[in-house]
Amino acid sequence: MYEPNVVGDWQEYDEHAGLRVRVHRLEQAEPPRGRDEAAEGLTYFRLRITVENRGGRSLGVHLEDGQIDVRIGPDGEGAFVDWRNSQFIEGYDVYPLRRATAVLYAAGPEAALSQIDVQVQLRVDDEWAERRLWTGGIGVHEESVGAGAPTAGAAGGLAHQISNFLRDQAGPGTTG
Repeated sequence: MYEPNVVGDWQEYDEHAGLRVRVHRLEQAEPPRGRDEAAEGLTYFRLRITVENRGGRSLGVHLEDGQIDVRIGPDGEGAFVDWRNSQFIEGYDVYPLRRATAVLYAAGPEAALSQIDVQVQLRVDDEWAERRLWTGGIGVHEESVGAGAPTAGAAGGLAHQISNFLRDQAGPGTTG
């Protein structure tokens, strides 16, 4: 069964050896200059999406508007994404042992920001990679996870709750 990643987790792509991506640094932010009126009644936040190449050859990476979807709250409503002030990765060659980072600004009602889902679909060397999903929220603690460290999916954590929900939705007789 497919389980979402927790904000801060790295996700590797099988189809592109050495390529990995993560959504991280999900945090409340001030509206970029000139967006005060657009943000009235909404709470601005920003997140970073980092692509890292641990392979042996350079990869052309595209991560632009339309390849990122941000949903908030328990009903998964679309967040207001500030495409104009966000920074994307547009046709950038990521060489071995290098990274490229996109910064995305979005906004939504403050009450809905404790649950944020971010779906990313990279285009690598003009081929679409699989979609990946990260979940987190403003006020939910993000930790960098190392080998052997307890994960944010430990009993009672957000990832654990999501995993249990998805397992319950799949019904009896399915395995994870």
